[in-house]
Formats: sequence, structure tokens, C-alpha cells
Amino acid sequence: MAQVRLVGSAGEQVGVVDIDQALKLAREADLDLVEVSPGSNPPVCKIMDYGKFKYEAAQKVREARKNQVNTILKTVRFGLKIDAHDYETKASQVRKFLKAGDKVKVMVVFRGREQSRPEMGVKLLQKLAEQVTEFGAVESNPSIDGRSMVMVIGPLKNKAEARADAKKAQQKPAVVEEN
Repeated sequence: MAQVRLVGSAGEQVGVVDIDQALKLAREADLDLVEVSPGSNPPVCKIMDYGKFKYEAAQKVREARKNQVNTILKTVRFGLKIDAHDYETKASQVRKFLKAGDKVKVMVVFRGREQSRPEMGVKLLQKLAEQVTEFGAVESNPSIDGRSMVMVIGPLKNKAEARADAKKAQQKPAVVEEN
């Protein structure tokens, strides 16, 4: 006769019993016998409402999907002859993406004769990397790809941590000092 480890409807351990006895106990309680852990030896069964069990399992799946992290690769393009103000604007955009937990692909586009001066692109990318060290680290060093130079910067915090920090910042009330 096959046996199962039985857990009662209130969560108490009943022990190892025959399947027939477990089914009888479930019918007496007007509940279902649900196999909770089929891989164990003997299998673990619980006396509970099967509809409730399915609902709770669906809730767990939904919660896991909600907390799933999708890191996105954002792209920011620079020209080699970028103005200081434009550079700062794009650098702040890179910081914003890294704070949000996204990877950033930084491109320096070379036009015309600029292609003969790749060291200028490397210098620009290194300057940017130094400015964003607080939020991210260089994952792939500058490399030439056709008419552009590419570098990937990864965030120091993953997407879930960044989202949690943003939530905390929203929940903190502003402190106002009175004189």
C-alpha cells in the first residue's frame, strides 16, 4: 500500500499514513487531498481546499513576474566635436539610465577626417566613464565599430535594487524645520 506524509488542514503534521486513510480524513473535513511535494519520499500531501491552493500558486507566479528584472540596453550617441553643455546633458542622461539600473551603450560617431583620430574618441569615453563611476562601471572598453567607437557601461545596482531605492525615496516625507 502506498503511503504519504500527511499535513493537516491547520498545518499540523499528521505523519506517514496510507493514501486511503489520507483520502478518508480529507473527505471527513470536506476538503481535498493535495500533493504538495511529489519529489520527496514519501510524497507530501496536505488536506486543503484545492481551489485555494491553485489561487495561491497563481499569486506566487504573478508576484515573481512582477519582481522580474528586465535590464535594458540604452544607447547614447556623442559626436566627436560635442559642445560642453551638450556633453553635460548627455552625461546626465547616462547617469539617469544607470541610476534606474539600465546598461548604457555609449557611442562616439566619427565623421569624415575624424576617423583618423580615434584617440580623441577614447579620451571622450574615458572622461565620461570617470564622471559616472558613482553609478556604473565599464563593462566593455572602447572599441571601434565601423564609423563609431562603442563602450558599454553597466549599473552598479541591478534593476530591482534601483526600483526599491526609488520607492524608498518617494515614501520618505519631506522634513521641514520650523524656526
